[in-house]
Amino acid sequence: MSRTLLAIRGLETHFPVAQGVVKALDGIDLELRESEMLCVVGESGSGKSAAARSILQILDRPGRVVGGQILLYRYEGDSEVPSETIDLARLDRSSREIQAVRRRDISMIFQEPMSSLSLAHTCGDQIVEAVRLRHADMSKRDAWARAVDLLKQMQLPDPALTAGQYPFQLSGGMRQRVMIAMALASEPRILIADEPTTALDVTTQAEILALLGRLQRSLGLGVIFITHDMGVVANIADRVAVMRRGKVVETGDLASIFDSPQHDYTRMLLASVQRLEQPSDLKVPATAAVPPPSGVVEPLLQVRELSKTFLTRTSLFGGSRQTLKAVDGVSFDVLPGENVGIVGESGSGKSTMARCLVGLYPASSGSMLYRKSDGKSVELVGSTRKGDDPLLREIRMIFQDPFSALNPRMTVGQIVGEPLLLGRVARGRELKERVAELLQLVGLEPKMMERYPHAFSGGQRQRIVIARAISLNPRLIVADEATSALDVSLRAQMLDLMLQLQQRLQLSYVFITHDISNIRYFCDRVVVMHQGKVVESGTVAQILDAPSMPYTQRLIASVPRPYTSKAPPLSH
Repeated sequence: MSRTLLAIRGLETHFPVAQGVVKALDGIDLELRESEMLCVVGESGSGKSAAARSILQILDRPGRVVGGQILLYRYEGDSEVPSETIDLARLDRSSREIQAVRRRDISMIFQEPMSSLSLAHTCGDQIVEAVRLRHADMSKRDAWARAVDLLKQMQLPDPALTAGQYPFQLSGGMRQRVMIAMALASEPRILIADEPTTALDVTTQAEILALLGRLQRSLGLGVIFITHDMGVVANIADRVAVMRRGKVVETGDLASIFDSPQHDYTRMLLASVQRLEQPSDLKVPATAAVPPPSGVVEPLLQVRELSKTFLTRTSLFGGSRQTLKAVDGVSFDVLPGENVGIVGESGSGKSTMARCLVGLYPASSGSMLYRKSDGKSVELVGSTRKGDDPLLREIRMIFQDPFSALNPRMTVGQIVGEPLLLGRVARGRELKERVAELLQLVGLEPKMMERYPHAFSGGQRQRIVIARAISLNPRLIVADEATSALDVSLRAQMLDLMLQLQQRLQLSYVFITHDISNIRYFCDRVVVMHQGKVVESGTVAQILDAPSMPYTQRLIASVPRPYTSKAPPLSH
């Protein structure tokens, strides 16, 4: 039996609010052993992140630990008996004791590395700072060498180059590797990973998970891995703890949780995952509302040889410059009522292409022929969409992160009503009634329009973003990773909502995602992108069941499957 590194006993964490107290943690028990991967799963709001932050005493105020124990065990050499036991729950968040724990014993990896990395300092300098906090007597030269060595362990292609770069110059996967290197710089015994792969594409996620597994085994780390992705859990966990509403409802080894779950909530989570493995019952074949006499359905959008080039560097005197071709000759069609999925790794050009479609980026070359509601076609490349341009009403976008897409200083009513106001569609009482109708349409109460975005959960904020997107009765919606940050049950709800709105409003979707299960559930056709180009396209069945290109095969093979040996993957 491996040594116990951390024991949580009856932990209670509360957040005082105007209406009373929110019990983020309501008496949870957890235990982490040496060289163990403990996965903590549950939906948004279940208390997973609150548990992680409670351990390190980094809760957002006014949250605080009000009861229970967080026992950290330190050992000398190979001794089985702890040389020291520290109750972290008793330490002040700014005390020297908890700071020493953060430097020496426990490190944390966050979901979004850009929230933890400084944009004003190079990656190497930030890792050096962490190294010298652990080894105060180490010279800066030696600390820099240690930083480069850590980046090398992260299997970055050019560690020395990465050390000299700034975080904004790196891809999402590279930033996450830098964050892991920084976390390991303090040589911890415990690593807490809070949703570290949620925003990554499947191939990068697979690489990060494999990296964490290797580091865990080679360094003997105890890892608390927080996630809502049951597929990830099935691939990495030794033991699993399932959380709901601040409580641990079930714990056990991987096989027992997946093969014979005891709690209804655990069974619901697993059922939600399996549900996304099949096409939605709400999906209907894409057809024109009124079939033309010729019987040929004209595309709503025709994209041909679309390219977008960025200027990435110029010299001081303008003598030299470098360019990056983010989108390189992309072509596809979108039929009326059709959902076209765009998949690919980070940096494949998916989001850049999406921004070209809605006019946020001007395309460098190519054609985007859009058929308007009156049947006339208009070329989007080269057109300027400003003010009350009808195209701004007909083509709308849903962004990946609803929190950053919503103005925190505006009420929900103001946010949803803003397009109506700017488009001179409604004012006064009519505007308020329309906003109430839109909120009801996405499953929110009209009385919520007076609240601000911070008062909503992640799923509710995404509903607000959708309400704003459909406010002007669009015909085409570009959804850029619209469900990637949501847990599995909310993801199914959100996709169902989008499909219901599609039938009611006669919508078409360009659906950009790195989650293959979303594609099968939601889309009619798939376009696979790699390094700015389309490498393969076809129906969902063609691409997911019988991919012809090696890149597509690798992409699909990287998808973590939430099944153990007793519960094999569903056949498609």
